[in-house]
Amino acid sequence: MPNPQTLLELIQVAPADRTAILLPESGIKVSYGSLRAQIEKMADDLAALGIGRGDRVATVLPNGLPCIVSFLAGAIAGTSAPLNPGYREEELVFYLEDTNAKVLLCLAEGSEAARKAAATRGVPVYTLEMNPEGVVKIAGVHESSKKAAPPSPDDIALILHTSGSTGRPKRVPIMHKNIVASTKNIMVHYALTADDVSMCVMPLFHVHGLVASTLSTLLSAGTVVIPGKFNPLSFWRTIRDSGATWYSAVPTIHNLLLARATAGELPPGADRLRFIRSCSAALPPEMMAKMEEMFGAPVLEAYGMTEASHQMASNPLPPSSRKPGAVGPATGIKIGIMDDAGNLLPGGTRGEVVIHGPNVVDGYENNPEANAKSYTNGWFRTGDQGYLDEQGYLFLTGRIKELINRGGEKIGPTEIDQVLLLHPSIAEAVCFGVPHKTWGEEVQAAVVLKEPQTEAQIVAFCKERLADFKVPRKIYIVETIPRTATGKIQRGAVAQALTAGA
Repeated sequence: MPNPQTLLELIQVAPADRTAILLPESGIKVSYGSLRAQIEKMADDLAALGIGRGDRVATVLPNGLPCIVSFLAGAIAGTSAPLNPGYREEELVFYLEDTNAKVLLCLAEGSEAARKAAATRGVPVYTLEMNPEGVVKIAGVHESSKKAAPPSPDDIALILHTSGSTGRPKRVPIMHKNIVASTKNIMVHYALTADDVSMCVMPLFHVHGLVASTLSTLLSAGTVVIPGKFNPLSFWRTIRDSGATWYSAVPTIHNLLLARATAGELPPGADRLRFIRSCSAALPPEMMAKMEEMFGAPVLEAYGMTEASHQMASNPLPPSSRKPGAVGPATGIKIGIMDDAGNLLPGGTRGEVVIHGPNVVDGYENNPEANAKSYTNGWFRTGDQGYLDEQGYLFLTGRIKELINRGGEKIGPTEIDQVLLLHPSIAEAVCFGVPHKTWGEEVQAAVVLKEPQTEAQIVAFCKERLADFKVPRKIYIVETIPRTATGKIQRGAVAQALTAGA
């Protein structure tokens, strides 16, 4: 069992001649030796640009080799801050400011919004280039004797934002020791070895794709297959051609693959799959059964979140039981159920899911109020409601927090409220999630107008200011927004009142 303590040590575990990364569109294969050399060179180049311990290296990149090299280089030289390339300019301005980004790395093409946002914030922008052999570098950085200092386990490797149900997004500082602990837990739980090939279809600016699909595979000396983006038309061909042994995705992606599957006909390459992992949103038991029938591999639902550096629980591999509707037992951490007063509850009792372990972050950055609410007696409160059965399997029964989970993207409704309220014609606004067959939940909103405005005009206003997945798909124009007897808006009640019979 390898025992790295930092991401620098993690990438040094595998033999140099093994294939680390496969890019299916180009056929480029990158060995561990080449990957390590590229990461260490870029970390040194970042040091030459003035990046030191704790300095934030923002990236706005699609999935691919540049994304992985820059993430690991940034985490070694300073702290990586990967941002969603789907964000609009205004959103990127906020995140660059909130992370206090010292530099921004992006590609030459498709980065207009990021470059404008960086100019607004006065953040220097550097372009990443990749040659036909699969070597990534920062363009225009000359040779320097400057070397990046090796990180320690307690240094912050990664800074991400998690959407809160109230207020602005919270910064989650993930230390090297947190992310490495999570990576080890995943590798051990799924018995990953150098023979495994992981297909990464989740975004690499989230912990799902980054930690589960990629880092756990690199720790096991396996190979990560990274398409530029998920494509249901070419998915199984890529699985077959790459020899993939597992993949992890959200139910939305599983559903898109099921929609194209043919009964009684195993998709190409599915016979090599050891398992299929599902995480980041609830997997309906009927979908799990259908996947196992159509794809011929055990489907393991897992439970993760940013504050836990991803995985907290997962159903196990056969021959152990995988329970439909459960997210499995704890993986390398402790899971408890707590009441409002901070008491741990016995098995079978519903309450708030709480966690404790080496992969759990110590607290949000510069947010004492959130930390006071989120930590009780050393336990982190997840905001999810659930119970543990007699075998220690966790069943989630609802969300205490009001996040909208659209295809695995967690959306803070308050953020949408605030954008809607920027519109000069809107007096009041409340956003909420409603069930959706494909996405799990979809974003809708209700508004009270000061002056006439059409739903299409309001949606267009949102599209200019929000990433596509956050834009309300339906907006109810109402005379008043339903409130409780004490005057409080309850998003669930608003949603129920407006969508009843829809």
